[in-house]
Amino acid sequence: MSPERVLVVSATKAEAAHLPTEMPLVLTGIGKVEAATATTEAIAALRPELVLNVGTGGALRPGLTGLFLPSTVLNHDYSADAIRALGHDAVDEIGLPDGDGTVLATGDLFVTDPAVRAGLAERAHLVDMEGFAVARAAQRAGVPCRLVKIVSDAADDSALEWNAVVDACARLLGHWVREQIV
Repeated sequence: MSPERVLVVSATKAEAAHLPTEMPLVLTGIGKVEAATATTEAIAALRPELVLNVGTGGALRPGLTGLFLPSTVLNHDYSADAIRALGHDAVDEIGLPDGDGTVLATGDLFVTDPAVRAGLAERAHLVDMEGFAVARAAQRAGVPCRLVKIVSDAADDSALEWNAVVDACARLLGHWVREQIV
């Protein structure tokens, strides 16, 4: 697949700072609504063969560092069980091909609370604020999707130091994209 047919999706300019410039890029903004909206608009306009979401995430379990390719993404702050109980369909988990076995939990909540972190760690390895929304937009459009997440913090108060570590994370994301896609 040519790099021009891969739509790269990132929440922020800082996370995308070192990506190859020959690939189409959409910056969504932070959170699920922004990510879903921007991704849907870009897919409709560009008709890519693959959506590649790159960005940072928090490690929910001790010792997790580096880059991950989630196999599953969860919508962790969505009341899917309640919606199903009302008789409606609710998608709160998406399987992703070619992943490494990790599970990513996506939500609009900025996770720093130890109790929230512990609860999420029972279901997932990593947490972010856009991955599920990007994957769902791609799924609805019938376009394959891959997520590439690099650990920027431990989903605790260290998340507040994101600005200090994002450039190093972005360099590693850019390197991965050059090696795997370009």
